[in-house]
Amino acid sequence: MNNLAQDIDFLTQKKSGVKRLTLTDYRNYASLRISSELCPIVITGDNGSGKTNILEAISFLTPGRGLRGARLSDIRRISPAIVGDDYIPSNASWAVSAMISKNGEEFEIGTAVENFLKEDNDESGIYNKRIVKIDGQRSSVQAELGNYFSAIWLTPQMDRLFRGGSQPRRSFLDRLVYTFDNDHAKRTAVFEGLYKQWYQLIRNSNGKVDKLWLEGIEENMAAMGVAIAAARREQIARLNAFIENEPDDVFPDVELQLDGTIEKMLATLPAVDVEDFYMQKLASERNKVLCNENVDGVNRADFKVFYKKKNMPAELCSTGEQKSLLISIILAQTKCQILYQDFSPVLLLDEVAAHLDDIKREALLSKITDLGLQAWITSTNPELFGSLKNKAQFFELKNNSLLEK
Repeated sequence: MNNLAQDIDFLTQKKSGVKRLTLTDYRNYASLRISSELCPIVITGDNGSGKTNILEAISFLTPGRGLRGARLSDIRRISPAIVGDDYIPSNASWAVSAMISKNGEEFEIGTAVENFLKEDNDESGIYNKRIVKIDGQRSSVQAELGNYFSAIWLTPQMDRLFRGGSQPRRSFLDRLVYTFDNDHAKRTAVFEGLYKQWYQLIRNSNGKVDKLWLEGIEENMAAMGVAIAAARREQIARLNAFIENEPDDVFPDVELQLDGTIEKMLATLPAVDVEDFYMQKLASERNKVLCNENVDGVNRADFKVFYKKKNMPAELCSTGEQKSLLISIILAQTKCQILYQDFSPVLLLDEVAAHLDDIKREALLSKITDLGLQAWITSTNPELFGSLKNKAQFFELKNNSLLEK
């Protein structure tokens, strides 16, 4: 056993994961409580029975919009439910709470959506706001969740990750960054807010916008954008170095790249110079907004993945190869986190057996157990996971109820 394997074997003796999960008015569930072990958890059931909803709920224990990227208002169960839970405010539309273990310590974390009545001179109505609580104390920022819990997910929708637009790939990369830089989630949210404000000011200005006000927004956007680009570059460099030194024995080696103007400039110039350039670039591209053209920047950068053995970009690989490349990235990220952050992520694997042959499926399951991970795995076919017998919890989902097998 090499030193890396010894280090990981030692660190994974300290388990992390969800020990109890409670959903309230969430998707198809009026109320659902799951007591789970810190081991692989296999949930089987018919298509449409709500398996993915459970994984999505767990993903909301991390910063961001969950594994579906859903709007908060779309998640609430339509039929009302009466259920008690310490984390549910009286005006919440849905809630997820959990007891989680992090290296032997236990914490209560939860998130919910509150409904607020908005009234002003321009408009009125209900708006949604997500709240977070940790050990009963309300937190002002979602990023705080990253100090206690981490999750990485793989869903069927991600099978098309390399063949569509760049936005889902950026989001995938940003979730990998969150684990090593909790502030990254806040920076990306702030940048998105600034960009929206900047865009609307230009679109609605008719050429009469306050120049100093606009320049102030552009200065903040440039500073925030460069910080985002730097964090993404750092994470890609970390993963590339790890993969180069510790290639996987089953899944393909990958090379990761970040394709964007600001990212490339950071390779050769100090951050302060790149900020100056970015601010000037934003000012010079205001006319593009008026013409509905794309504005270059960190919100247009692309996350590129290459199959090293074939020297082939992921978008040209087969569907099975693309899934294997994603698993390679996820495994490398997981090992990096265990080594450098000293606690393991929870894997959320929705219908993961699709497009994997028997050898790769069994290899993935073996790596999950060898790393001591809690992985929530969904499938319509429990027979695919026979090798996890006596190593995992098995549940069957029927009529919105979860039965342990």
